Amino acid sequence: MAAVPEIFEQRLKVEKTHLDEQNHVNNVQYVQWVQDVAKAHWESRAPQEYQEKYFWLVVRHEIDYKQQAFLNEEILLQTYVSETSHVKSLRHVIIKNAKTKKVLVEAKTTWALIDKVTQKPSKIDKDLIKIFEQ
Repeated sequence: MAAVPEIFEQRLKVEKTHLDEQNHVNNVQYVQWVQDVAKAHWESRAPQEYQEKYFWLVVRHEIDYKQQAFLNEEILLQTYVSETSHVKSLRHVIIKNAKTKKVLVEAKTTWALIDKVTQKPSKIDKDLIKIFEQ
Protein backbone atom coordinates (compact mmCIF):
# COMPACT_ATOMS: atom_id res chain seq x y z
CA MET A 1 0.00 0.00 0.00
CA ALA A 2 1.34 3.43 -0.96
CA ALA A 3 2.09 5.95 1.76
CA VAL A 4 -0.29 8.88 2.17
CA PRO A 5 1.41 12.28 2.07
CA GLU A 6 0.85 14.69 4.93
CA ILE A 7 -0.92 17.86 3.81
CA PHE A 8 0.53 20.92 5.53
CA GLU A 9 -1.55 24.09 5.68
CA GLN A 10 -1.00 27.78 6.34
CA ARG A 11 -3.37 30.74 6.18
CA LEU A 12 -2.62 34.35 5.42
CA LYS A 13 -4.43 37.55 4.61
CA VAL A 14 -3.73 39.43 1.38
CA GLU A 15 -1.98 42.72 2.17
CA LYS A 16 -1.38 45.78 0.01
CA THR A 17 2.27 44.77 -0.52
CA HIS A 18 1.07 41.56 -2.25
CA LEU A 19 -0.79 43.47 -4.98
CA ASP A 20 0.25 44.55 -8.47
CA GLU A 21 -0.89 47.49 -10.61
CA GLN A 22 -4.25 45.78 -11.29
CA ASN A 23 -4.89 45.53 -7.52
CA HIS A 24 -4.82 41.75 -7.40
CA VAL A 25 -2.12 39.47 -6.01
CA ASN A 26 1.02 39.69 -8.13
CA ASN A 27 2.07 36.43 -9.82
CA VAL A 28 5.55 36.78 -8.32
CA GLN A 29 3.94 36.84 -4.86
CA TYR A 30 2.44 33.42 -5.49
CA VAL A 31 5.91 32.07 -6.29
CA GLN A 32 7.13 33.49 -2.97
CA TRP A 33 4.23 31.85 -1.12
CA VAL A 34 5.01 28.51 -2.81
CA GLN A 35 8.55 28.73 -1.48
CA ASP A 36 7.47 30.01 1.95
CA VAL A 37 4.95 27.22 2.59
CA ALA A 38 7.49 24.59 1.47
CA LYS A 39 10.05 25.99 3.92
CA ALA A 40 7.48 26.13 6.73
CA HIS A 41 6.51 22.50 6.07
CA TRP A 42 10.16 21.41 6.18
CA GLU A 43 10.83 23.37 9.38
CA SER A 44 7.72 22.02 11.10
CA ARG A 45 8.35 18.35 10.26
CA ALA A 46 12.09 17.76 9.90
CA PRO A 47 14.08 16.90 13.01
CA GLN A 48 16.70 19.49 13.97
CA GLU A 49 19.58 17.24 12.84
CA TYR A 50 18.16 17.17 9.30
CA GLN A 51 17.66 20.94 9.28
CA GLU A 52 21.25 21.46 10.41
CA LYS A 53 22.64 19.11 7.77
CA TYR A 54 20.50 19.87 4.67
CA PHE A 55 18.62 22.52 2.77
CA TRP A 56 16.32 22.36 -0.26
CA LEU A 57 17.05 24.10 -3.55
CA VAL A 58 14.41 24.78 -6.22
CA VAL A 59 15.16 23.09 -9.53
CA ARG A 60 11.88 23.79 -11.31
CA HIS A 61 8.58 25.65 -10.76
CA GLU A 62 5.45 24.80 -12.73
CA ILE A 63 2.57 27.14 -11.87
CA ASP A 64 -0.99 27.39 -13.15
CA TYR A 65 -2.77 30.63 -12.30
CA LYS A 66 -6.53 29.97 -12.17
CA GLN A 67 -8.23 32.83 -10.28
CA GLN A 68 -7.31 36.21 -8.84
CA ALA A 69 -7.05 37.19 -5.18
CA PHE A 70 -7.62 40.67 -3.78
CA LEU A 71 -6.82 42.85 -0.77
CA ASN A 72 -7.97 41.50 2.62
CA GLU A 73 -8.99 38.08 1.30
CA GLU A 74 -7.94 35.13 3.43
CA ILE A 75 -5.78 32.63 1.55
CA LEU A 76 -5.25 28.95 2.34
CA LEU A 77 -1.97 27.37 1.26
CA GLN A 78 -1.78 23.57 1.18
CA THR A 79 1.32 21.58 0.33
CA TYR A 80 2.50 17.99 0.21
CA VAL A 81 5.34 15.93 -1.27
CA SER A 82 4.08 13.41 -3.81
CA GLU A 83 7.22 11.67 -4.99
CA THR A 84 10.92 11.45 -4.39
CA SER A 85 13.76 10.17 -6.48
CA HIS A 86 17.46 9.90 -5.74
CA VAL A 87 18.11 13.54 -4.73
CA LYS A 88 14.87 15.28 -5.79
CA SER A 89 11.32 15.57 -4.57
CA LEU A 90 8.15 16.80 -6.22
CA ARG A 91 6.10 19.16 -4.05
CA HIS A 92 2.57 20.28 -4.79
CA VAL A 93 1.13 23.57 -3.55
CA ILE A 94 -2.52 24.49 -3.85
CA ILE A 95 -3.47 28.06 -3.01
CA LYS A 96 -7.17 28.69 -2.38
CA ASN A 97 -9.48 31.43 -1.29
CA ALA A 98 -10.13 30.26 2.28
CA LYS A 99 -13.76 31.39 2.26
CA THR A 100 -14.95 30.19 -1.16
CA LYS A 101 -12.47 27.28 -1.46
CA LYS A 102 -11.88 28.28 -5.09
CA VAL A 103 -8.43 27.28 -6.32
CA LEU A 104 -6.34 30.32 -7.19
CA VAL A 105 -3.04 28.64 -8.03
CA GLU A 106 -1.74 25.11 -8.46
CA ALA A 107 2.00 24.58 -8.42
CA LYS A 108 4.38 21.67 -8.80
CA THR A 109 7.92 22.37 -7.71
CA THR A 110 10.92 20.10 -7.98
CA TRP A 111 13.38 20.49 -5.12
CA ALA A 112 16.87 19.03 -4.69
CA LEU A 113 18.21 18.08 -1.25
CA ILE A 114 21.56 19.80 -0.69
CA ASP A 115 24.19 18.98 1.92
CA LYS A 116 25.13 22.20 3.74
CA VAL A 117 28.80 21.24 4.10
CA THR A 118 29.57 19.94 0.62
CA GLN A 119 26.99 22.15 -1.16
CA LYS A 120 26.22 19.11 -3.34
CA PRO A 121 23.01 17.12 -3.85
CA SER A 122 22.41 14.48 -1.22
CA LYS A 123 20.50 11.20 -1.42
CA ILE A 124 17.03 11.34 0.10
CA ASP A 125 16.85 8.42 2.53
CA LYS A 126 13.75 6.52 3.70
CA ASP A 127 13.70 8.26 7.08
CA LEU A 128 13.56 11.64 5.37
CA ILE A 129 10.75 10.50 3.08
CA LYS A 130 8.72 9.36 6.10
CA ILE A 131 8.65 12.79 7.73
CA PHE A 132 6.33 13.99 4.95
CA GLU A 133 3.88 11.08 5.32
CA GLN A 134 0.88 10.70 7.61
